[in-house]
Amino acid sequence: MDLVHERCAGIDIGKADCKVCIRVPGRNGRRHTEIRTFSTMTEGLLALREWLLSEQITLVGMEATGSYWKPVYYLLEEQMETWLLNAQHMRNVPGRKTDVRDCQWICQLIEHGLVRPSFVPPKPIRQLRDLTRYRTEVTRERTREIQRLEKLLEDPGIKLSSVVSDLGGKSARTMVEALIGGERDPQVLARLAVGALKDKEAQLVQALTGFFTDHHAFLARIMLDRIDASTATVKGLTAEIDRRLEPYRRQLELLVTIPGISLTAAQVVVAEIGVDMRRFPTAGHLASWAGVCPGNHESAGKVTSGRTRHGDAWLKGVLGNAAAAAARSKNTYLAAQFRRLVGHRGKKRALVAVEHSILVSVWHILTRDTPYQDLGADHFINRIRKSRQTRRLVGQLTQLGYDVSLEPRTNG
Repeated sequence: MDLVHERCAGIDIGKADCKVCIRVPGRNGRRHTEIRTFSTMTEGLLALREWLLSEQITLVGMEATGSYWKPVYYLLEEQMETWLLNAQHMRNVPGRKTDVRDCQWICQLIEHGLVRPSFVPPKPIRQLRDLTRYRTEVTRERTREIQRLEKLLEDPGIKLSSVVSDLGGKSARTMVEALIGGERDPQVLARLAVGALKDKEAQLVQALTGFFTDHHAFLARIMLDRIDASTATVKGLTAEIDRRLEPYRRQLELLVTIPGISLTAAQVVVAEIGVDMRRFPTAGHLASWAGVCPGNHESAGKVTSGRTRHGDAWLKGVLGNAAAAAARSKNTYLAAQFRRLVGHRGKKRALVAVEHSILVSVWHILTRDTPYQDLGADHFINRIRKSRQTRRLVGQLTQLGYDVSLEPRTNG
């Protein structure tokens, strides 16, 4: 095979140590291979870097193993070209898997140009990604705690969630606080409702009639404190994210022009893929990396699966929410696309198609620095000739048993 990289190294990373294989020019035109083991403590990683520099290594590749690759990658990226490699692209021969053989295999693949590096954003975007991902986790934990509170209230027969749409709302919170404080009269509790919930006083009286005890009050107090702590954490993270995103204010303003993309969703998009689209040659490359396009699995002329790949789970999560919101929007191309596909492809596949369209729009917006241009809700009607569309609709009515006669409408 052709030699693509003359001086390269492959690293197999574990929690306690890493195996490193280098391939450099040797005597008589042969290739020289050397393998060493280094501790993953900082002292060991510094020794690894010095060894690679002394051998004039120009390219280092490593497998993405949990979070263990991060300190190694971050230490080496400033001194030499460093690749993070997808484990699915480096399957070794079955029955020959050891850490030493893995680092040799990685080095040989790099040496002959048989693998491609994964996308690793620059340091500012990586730090922003840490913040947005943690905010998402804390938000999910807050939601789980509210669900635990709902189950706790069900235990003594308090059916508040059957009347109130949000247990974290002002009215529900005031009623729960009163229950914890010792108030048990459902009439008094129901009068604590505010806003439109006042009209449901009779239903609230029935929902708040139960057997709430001090035991339930103790647990509810702890749950409310955890909800408040999560809320405060989310606010702090949001403030820091807003500060870090100030240089990308223009890109955020452009992204929120896409139907379904909120400011929070735009922040996650920027944190996951950055704003420099040169890493992705086309919108298709970005969609493939994110895992929102059909997969390819063909053998003997038969396509056996079109499942999407795993991709970036954090990005796919926010795109899923955005697609669901866009599908409910009025007079937009994305809503029309969803309605067109949901009937014969199903809701899940239709939403993935909308996710794909949103991400393609993101790529074009960030590449061209222009706002979103909606194709319109009538795009799928107008993109084919009027006569063809008319024949199709008449044919459908005929199959349903109708005799159809058409007369052009006169304006006036």
